[in-house]
Amino acid sequence: DAARQLASRARRRVQGWDSVPDAGLDDQREVVDAFLAAARDGDFERLLEVLDPDVVVRADFGPLAPAPSRETRGAEAVARQAESYSRIGLEQHPVLVNGAPGMVALRDGELFSVGGFTIRRGRIVAMDILADPARMARLDLSAVGLSGAG
Repeated sequence: DAARQLASRARRRVQGWDSVPDAGLDDQREVVDAFLAAARDGDFERLLEVLDPDVVVRADFGPLAPAPSRETRGAEAVARQAESYSRIGLEQHPVLVNGAPGMVALRDGELFSVGGFTIRRGRIVAMDILADPARMARLDLSAVGLSGAG
């Protein structure tokens, strides 16, 4: 199974599958909204419905973090991770990140992370999360009613 999955990922990358998201920002936003609602509710099954089986999450926590970056692969692993974040009380706001659907997450009113999503065939295939406090402090978040990492 693992070899088949690796071969499938390799074929998609060679064919350029990972480079072009779905057209239609509204459709992409619906998928992200469904993911955020399922994550907020801690609903594992609904999370799996919007995640591509080969989804990858890349998180950047910054050079001072014990683990500066982390990559999580596969729908079940990503759903478990999202489910665990539902327990820490994040407030999530939809935004555009580099012209694509994304989200800003706050914890106790402070910036926690910024994430961008790549949607393909109505499912999330990639998430890129920035949680590096130094880099987030330099972001202009005035458009979403925030001034930065605070």
